[in-house]
This record gives sequence, structure tokens and C-alpha cells, in this order.
Amino acid sequence: MPFSAALSPLPVLILGGTTEASGLCHLLEQAPAFAPTLSLAGVTKNPHLPDIPVRQGGFGGVEGLKDWLRNNTIRAVIDATHPFAATMSQHAAKACAELALPLLRLERPVWHPTAEDNWQSVPNLTAAASLLADPTGYGKHPLRVFLTTGRKEVAPFCAAPHHFYLLRSIDAPDPVTLPPQTMCLSARGPFDYAAELAMMQAHHIDVLITKNSGGYATFPKLEAARALHCPVIMVERPPHPICARVETPEEAMVWLQAHQAASTLRDV
Repeated sequence: MPFSAALSPLPVLILGGTTEASGLCHLLEQAPAFAPTLSLAGVTKNPHLPDIPVRQGGFGGVEGLKDWLRNNTIRAVIDATHPFAATMSQHAAKACAELALPLLRLERPVWHPTAEDNWQSVPNLTAAASLLADPTGYGKHPLRVFLTTGRKEVAPFCAAPHHFYLLRSIDAPDPVTLPPQTMCLSARGPFDYAAELAMMQAHHIDVLITKNSGGYATFPKLEAARALHCPVIMVERPPHPICARVETPEEAMVWLQAHQAASTLRDV
């Protein structure tokens, strides 16, 4: 059923912070059938904002999120948060279940190693730091570590202070959390293969530590590690609540259009 200007646009909340969320917001800018609001955690300074209403900051837990959803008469929620933002995903799932709101998870697929890669998977950053501290393995000699796990979770690596760390993040980290031998590199993706290869060579990187975020924007560092035969310690994603899932903004739009059509039929 085509959208009529006489019908009210469907209020939608997008929990954002990813490339996929931005892509969906750009599609919704041209979709009068919807009244979207993008929610950002407010962690990144000067984020790129779409031309739709944006709110920044937390909701105050599950109850705060439920109150906001009710007060803004939201009819559908899309969780397009970062794959490692597990707490927000859990809050969204619980709030939507209690309010009987449709929820969709928009999440890019994970990375998978090839036969030419040397990856070691770990469940969390503490486990990654433990590998670096292990005197029978990575901890035997000082190494030069390329750390791309974000600025807020560096403290575990203080357990392996004899290594040199090249930390890349969008915003500057808290110096108190850093291992003693840390160089900070402020940069925002996407990054290309040639630049990643040159940077890792220039800093004589021995091991790369990263999260399995997926996507294309930061994948070239893994291609560079492959070319340099550099081992990778890969932090795997935390579990997320079970709900409907898609991988692209276009698929999310199809899901929204189906719910908009169903809502229109109910309201007629």
C-alpha cells in the first residue's frame, strides 16, 4: 500500500553508532512514511549526523528507555549499535519485549580468517591481555603491538607493560588507563590497504589486536597483517539477544516498510 500524506508517518527509533545505522538514516531522509529518531550514546566527539532528529546520551537503563519509547509513541525499533555494545542491545530487547514493540537487529557480518591468516580468537580483552602477558608465549619478549580495540578498554593491557603499544582511536584515551609504553594515534576510518601496510611497516608491528567488528571500513588492517605474516589476536563478539536480524540498511528498510504497511492496515 503506497504511503499517503494523510496518514501519519510511523515513529521509529534507531539505536545508532555504526556505518550501517548512518546508511539507514540516509535512506530514511527520503522516506516520508517514517518519522525516525537516531539515538547516539554520545561517546564519540563530533559524530557525523544525518538530516533527521538526533538524541545523544543514555536513556537510564531499561525503564528509562521504556519511558522514552512510550512518551514518543515509537512503533518500531532498530538496534544498529556496534557489535560490541551488548548492554544497549540487551536493554533494547527487554524494553521492546515488555512494550510489545517490533525490534530488528541491523548488524554487519563477522570477519572470517583465510588459510593465509594467523588469527587467535579470544572471548574478551582481558583474555587478549593475558595472552600478551603469558611468559611462555607472546610475553616472552617485548613486542610492538598495534591495538585497535578502542580508547575506553585499554586498561587490561597494563597487565603486560613490557610491550610497546600503538593505540589507534577516534578520540584521545584517558592517559591514566594506558600501559607505560603507549603511542596514541588519532584517526577515523575508513582506512585503505596501502596506508595500513605502510603504517604497520613504519612502526615495525609484531602483533595486531582487534575486535571482530566486521565491515569494510577497518578491514584493510587485516589484509596488511596477512601480507606481513603478522599474527592477529581477534576479540570475538559478545552474545546478543535473539531477534530478527538483517545485515544491510536496504534490508532494514524492507522490514520497516512491512511494519509500516501492517500498521496502516490496523489503523484504517
